[in-house]
Amino acid sequence: MRFIQTFQLYDFLDTLVSLLTAFVFGTIIGAERQYRQRSAGLRTNVLVAVGASAFVDLAYHLAEAEGAVRVIAYVVSGIGFLGAGAIMKEGMNVRGLNTAATLWASAAVGCCAGADMVAQAALLTVFVLGGNTLLRPLVKAIDRIPIDEQASEASYDVLVTADAASVAAIRELLLEKLEAANYPVRDIDVVYRSGDTAEIVATLVSQSIEPEELDAVVASLAGQPGVRHATWSVRALE
Repeated sequence: MRFIQTFQLYDFLDTLVSLLTAFVFGTIIGAERQYRQRSAGLRTNVLVAVGASAFVDLAYHLAEAEGAVRVIAYVVSGIGFLGAGAIMKEGMNVRGLNTAATLWASAAVGCCAGADMVAQAALLTVFVLGGNTLLRPLVKAIDRIPIDEQASEASYDVLVTADAASVAAIRELLLEKLEAANYPVRDIDVVYRSGDTAEIVATLVSQSIEPEELDAVVASLAGQPGVRHATWSVRALE
């Protein structure tokens, strides 16, 4: 009956407070994510917060502060693997970064709760909610500002849709025209689609361009035999 020997009412109540704190604050963070229909919603954020709190609390009771610090370090890195599962790449777009960051923050809330830092856990919860709600209007306002192609740090892609049989020749022509315009290519990919078409995507090295020059390159490519469509796009770097 080792349970009777090891049970301490004070330690039990301390663990209860830690887990309850993590549960409540994880619920608050998760409720906002659930409302916005994110992939990691209410239950996921609660479990991350409670799990982190339980590990830290257990380590603290077994090895005191030194043990808790070691476990927190593992939680910080371990949650990264869980967050990676929430990140999805769709074509040129990456989704789920904010969800992964929220999971990481929920784990931090749980660690604070497990270390009996209830006030700090509450404060961190406020900041997480603020980041996910109060900053949304600012993000939308910034996104509505037109991009200055010459001043912004961005990645530029030239996309050519062509007949599959002409891919090799058009790929070489694309490289020649971009180099002639002094836009060296960092990477070039060919993706074969269903049927007899393929997409050639050239990513440029330059971080500053003249839109008119790329327009001219795209226009000259669009008139080549075997080319069905040609365009270019810009992606702001994180």
